[in-house]
Amino acid sequence: MTYPEALRYIDDRFVSFQTVGRTAYRGGLEAIASMCRRMGNPQNRFPSIHIAGTNGKGSVAHMLAAVLQAAGYRTGLYTSPHLHDFRERIRIDGTPIPEEGVCDFLERHAEAMEAEQLSYFEMTTAMAFDWFARNRVDAAVIETGLGGRLDATNIIVPQLSIITNIGLDHCDLLGDTIALIAGEKAGIIKPSVPVLIGETHPESRPVFTARAAETASPIVFADTRYRCTAKEDRDDCARYTLRDLADGTETSYDLDLTGDYQQKNLVTVRTAVELLRSGSPFAIDGEALRTGLRHAAATTGLRGRWQVIGHDPLVVADGGHNPAGFAETMRQLAASPRDRLYMVVGFAADKDLDHLLALMPHDARYFFTQADSPRALPAERLAELAARHRLTGETAPSARIALDRARALATPRDMIFVGGSFYLIADLV
Repeated sequence: MTYPEALRYIDDRFVSFQTVGRTAYRGGLEAIASMCRRMGNPQNRFPSIHIAGTNGKGSVAHMLAAVLQAAGYRTGLYTSPHLHDFRERIRIDGTPIPEEGVCDFLERHAEAMEAEQLSYFEMTTAMAFDWFARNRVDAAVIETGLGGRLDATNIIVPQLSIITNIGLDHCDLLGDTIALIAGEKAGIIKPSVPVLIGETHPESRPVFTARAAETASPIVFADTRYRCTAKEDRDDCARYTLRDLADGTETSYDLDLTGDYQQKNLVTVRTAVELLRSGSPFAIDGEALRTGLRHAAATTGLRGRWQVIGHDPLVVADGGHNPAGFAETMRQLAASPRDRLYMVVGFAADKDLDHLLALMPHDARYFFTQADSPRALPAERLAELAARHRLTGETAPSARIALDRARALATPRDMIFVGGSFYLIADLV
């Protein structure tokens, strides 16, 4: 089997959320658990850190993986979705699983996966567990796909569980209140395993504390340990200053992720490192923490988080696509110095766009476009919906054409923003 043949097999046999959306979601652990038993339960052969949350879980996962790698640990990283190549989802020390590794796994396990009727995400999860076990990683950072309780990754028993935050997203699958969604995310909390909550919310906190009490799991809220007091943007990174709320001391860290929302994620990562130092076999000193953070995106291949993809004019791409995450991005955009703002935007068709469009600036010139994805909302329909929110501009058949049009109009003092969907950004970065 060649790699192109492997990709065709995957596309033909497994239905992907990335391609068709919510119809690909199948909650439940029976199939993945049965598949892993056939494989000898590879998920039990390496220490892991499990991360869920509405926003920030990808950034936190990549930062922690970079820090563990800087500390000298052979580190697996499992995330989704991918931007360009399927192999991006499964990495060891920043290197994607090789084409031969994908082909070998499919050749060994295709019959069993078909018998178990695995979904795309279940298949990928099984592949990640197998790859990490076969390559004897010292640690694996595992990001949930959707939710937590019924997510395919939830058969692991980690060293630490992390829930970054809770917001209203995928409400048709997870619930339409903060408390209901928190209940699904809280499903990753395991008996006696410490759990770290990134952000305290009055509706989600009781859910998490109750679940932690049921499972006798020590629980920590990161924003009660540290607070980001300053952020200074530099040429290729940002310097964040964190205050220890126990003793008032302040420490600064350089991070090559410059979105303002990374302040919250950095607080979560800093607290996670503290918990890992005291309650796990991992020894992470201050130098490893600094080095890992300074090169987090470069080390792990993270893209699409307030990523600068051009200068003169400044071009920034960000994949925040639910109301909470998009609001954070729009706040930073509003504070960014520029003369005129151009917006290249496209969304998936199953998004609740009224909430997102209401957050977008009225003083920008818009280029409504669509990603090269079956889930993409047609540009013409997006323009119609945007007009109801007094957002005006023109349509373009692709992200590349839209960006070229914006660049043709912009001066060096202007700014171009690209966002709305990771799939749109994948066409450009």
